Amino acid sequence: MLQFSIITCLTRLLHHFLLKPLLQQPLIVAQILGGILLGPSLLGQDLVLFPRKSRLILDTLSVFGFVLFVFLIGVKTDVSIVARSDRRSLAVGICTFFLPLALSGSLSYLLRSVLSLDDDTSRAIPHIVQMLSMTAFPVVTCFLEELGILNSDIGRLASNSSVICDVCVCSTKIVQFVFTIATTADSFAVVLGSSATAGTYVLVVVFLVRPAALWVIRNTPETGPVRESHLLLSIVAILVAGLFGEAIGIYGTVACLVLGLAVPDGPPLGASLVETLESFVAIILLPLFFSVSGLKVDVFRIRNLKNVGALQLIIMASFLGKLLGSLLPLMAYRIPFQDAFSLGLIMNTKGIVELAFLNHSLNQNVVTDEIYSLMIISMVAITGVITPVVKLIYDPSRRYVAYKRRTILHCKDEDEFRILVTVHRQQDVHPMISLLQASHPTQHSPINLVVLHLVKLMGRSSSLLVAHRTPDEDEEKLPRTQTERIFNAFKKLEQGQPGLFRVDCYKGISPYTMMHNDVCSLALEKRIILIILPFSRKSGCDATSESNHTFRRINRSVLEQAPCSVGILIDHPYLRASHLMKTKTSEFQLAMLFFGGPDDREALGYARRIAKNNSARLKIIRITSSGHEE
Repeated sequence: MLQFSIITCLTRLLHHFLLKPLLQQPLIVAQILGGILLGPSLLGQDLVLFPRKSRLILDTLSVFGFVLFVFLIGVKTDVSIVARSDRRSLAVGICTFFLPLALSGSLSYLLRSVLSLDDDTSRAIPHIVQMLSMTAFPVVTCFLEELGILNSDIGRLASNSSVICDVCVCSTKIVQFVFTIATTADSFAVVLGSSATAGTYVLVVVFLVRPAALWVIRNTPETGPVRESHLLLSIVAILVAGLFGEAIGIYGTVACLVLGLAVPDGPPLGASLVETLESFVAIILLPLFFSVSGLKVDVFRIRNLKNVGALQLIIMASFLGKLLGSLLPLMAYRIPFQDAFSLGLIMNTKGIVELAFLNHSLNQNVVTDEIYSLMIISMVAITGVITPVVKLIYDPSRRYVAYKRRTILHCKDEDEFRILVTVHRQQDVHPMISLLQASHPTQHSPINLVVLHLVKLMGRSSSLLVAHRTPDEDEEKLPRTQTERIFNAFKKLEQGQPGLFRVDCYKGISPYTMMHNDVCSLALEKRIILIILPFSRKSGCDATSESNHTFRRINRSVLEQAPCSVGILIDHPYLRASHLMKTKTSEFQLAMLFFGGPDDREALGYARRIAKNNSARLKIIRITSSGHEE
């Protein structure tokens, strides 16, 4: 416990008081540097803080944490990303793997031919080249989330491209495996037996575990929690899968990843597993894994300058290959250079997957202590440089400023009135519909309505902004989700008043801190004139002060960055609009307080449109200061 406390205190102090405020570094950099400082490179020379016995315990806990992390990555991964990937993602994902692989591989072959490298370095270089060519999906999503750009255009492109890159890595590994079988006749029976056992495990996961997970989801109420017995059985399944994977020779991490992929992402089961395990893994075990990896670094083992120069050249070639692999396809698709360059830097980030690869290579004696220490230091340096540079050059809100703000005052009477409404909960629907009915849609000026249901990112790694798909006959028989009930209410509005409304429905899944990006990007894409946001009050059994504060913070961010006008709908219980505007013939009164300024003039334009409704009675109250002169 003392050693764990020392590691935690040192890494937190480094991150919160030095690296983050001064250098804008992510937490992983502080955790690895903390391990390096406590290791033989500095404090570990004179102080025996981590004797061998305690190191073994820390190593075991850190590996256990990595296994749980890999399972959670499988749970949060949406495998349909591969099928949904567009041409840009495919091009970037393929290029950012094969181009650095070709450049660094060719350079390594040239270096081994020209320079007289030692046997250990020559044996390690092919594995280093493979590691540098990877762009791991969990590493990229964690990096994007820490920067707050997970649901930006470049963030989504980076997430999708990293999945394609991982598919390329797996395909290459399979080809190597088949080649090994073909060239190693003595081990053919062993390899064949191991393959049959691994295939049996995959079949058990697909045809037994997956149906069991779907059964749990079907028998869990939409708003209710997953039963604790189901969560307990899931945790037991993780341990059994890890043990079985080690027994059959496919590694426990791979077995747990396959098990995690069998669990559907998102609520209820995937989100419950993530909520149950993620805090324990992310706060306790993963920092231990990073710090233990740093403890193995010994800078005094780096003595051969020829090896240092060769490895640094290979690292630079791989970095340049990933940069070109991002720039060339995106420039062909006419993406701005600044955004394409930012994506190239993001695809070069290194993290826990590369760290695990190096640890495994060190344990298997594939790399020496010298090469391990050099690669860890290089990985920290690359990530440390990329983070502040990306923060500096990429800001998703800049593109909203580049467009002229669309306003109600500039909208002509015969033009289509484009409105975007956001909905968090089902209680927001009826006030929104009442306001839309009062907004005087006509055949000459109909309302083009875009409905965006904002959902918190839970049990998933990547954000999602997708158009609602009409359910088929089989899906119609299933119980309706909250999203479907919300969208059906607006679709009924469109069907009930044909020609007056045209409704498009979208669902956005992202962290609360990034939801405003979905709202603003959709408003820009659909050329929206007015965004209507719900105002959350502290009322109702499901309302909490935290959720209300979060929703208001989202509204504030939208107000600051939106490319068009923004209105906030307050549905007061004593002046509830849904009671006043039930039919077309129901009369209602509308009051407006006019203080002056561009915002009030915009509100006056909206009030003028509502006043064209024969059932509306508009009263404008102008408020001026006592010294005001006409």
